Amino acid sequence: MKYLFSSLFVAGALCAAGARAQPVFDPATLKGPASGPPSELVVLGSPHLAGLPDSLQSANLGLLIERLAAWKPHMIAIESLSGPQCAYLRLYPQRYRGTIETFCWDPAPARAATGLDVPAATAAAEQLLASWPAAPAAAQRRRLAALFLAAGEPVSALVQWLRLPAPERRAGDGLDAALVAELERQRLKRNESRLIAAPLAAALGLERVVAMDDHTSDLPASDEKAYEAAVTKAWDNPAAKKRILQHDAANAKHATPEEILALYRHYNAPELGRLVFDSDFGAALEEPSPQHFGRNYVGYWEVRNLRMASNIREAMAVQPGKRMLVIVGASHKWYLEAYLGQMHDVRIVDVGPLLR
Repeated sequence: MKYLFSSLFVAGALCAAGARAQPVFDPATLKGPASGPPSELVVLGSPHLAGLPDSLQSANLGLLIERLAAWKPHMIAIESLSGPQCAYLRLYPQRYRGTIETFCWDPAPARAATGLDVPAATAAAEQLLASWPAAPAAAQRRRLAALFLAAGEPVSALVQWLRLPAPERRAGDGLDAALVAELERQRLKRNESRLIAAPLAAALGLERVVAMDDHTSDLPASDEKAYEAAVTKAWDNPAAKKRILQHDAANAKHATPEEILALYRHYNAPELGRLVFDSDFGAALEEPSPQHFGRNYVGYWEVRNLRMASNIREAMAVQPGKRMLVIVGASHKWYLEAYLGQMHDVRIVDVGPLLR
């Protein structure tokens, strides 16, 4: 009887544990420190500008940049892979070949110009910044731009390039003619990191951006064609059709600075988070393939966002009590806010008022 009672007690405890809806410990409720400025985070969800019509004019992004600058962030993080992560991925080409080709900038020309590989250039850039003067000479900025390129950080190199007076944007101090041409290509690339983050960082007097994306959870499927077919089928749902119609209508209006602000209000509207889930990840969770392709996809997505969140948190930890702006594809916004909102020393700030 004693053993029967013990078994029933254990079974009951397990059932109670299984039925618990919320964890006993919730770090999001334990914010600190009690004194001193808070560490604040704004996440700006963005359409991928490369996918917008060619009629988009970068000049129309100026008002958006002004509104973001008014918040005065001390750091800007972007959806880009860091040079060190790409160096790591290149050690495993069997797994990451497609990721490298799609997401990693090739630092080989900068290595040839500077004689430094990614680890050496990363260390040299950090050492230079550690003793960075309040008013660096143009030669110092050119040198730092060259080091950032060799470190695989082209957007941070672009920040230095934009901070140079136009006559000083020339070869020298580690930049050869090929790297100068590359920096000019970077300046004109149609994506939110180059057209929004880099000019904003330069306008704020920042020296770099934080490349916080992560693709270490990328893993080729056991059957790529079947995986793609299964997930694509899951995406064929009413919520996805609604989302496409809303995005198409918003993306079509970008002819003025005010329309750009309206576009970003759409992508950051609170109700969009649930629509993203219903149309994409929630639908994939219910995908019925015996290989569980949809659940594989959702797992990849959650891990990627968790690692992005940890990269952001790491950067914020170095400068506690400061403000960070994250510019990221809109589908990531809701996950990053949810994950980072659990951190003790992170306070999420609503981006909405900045876009009015």
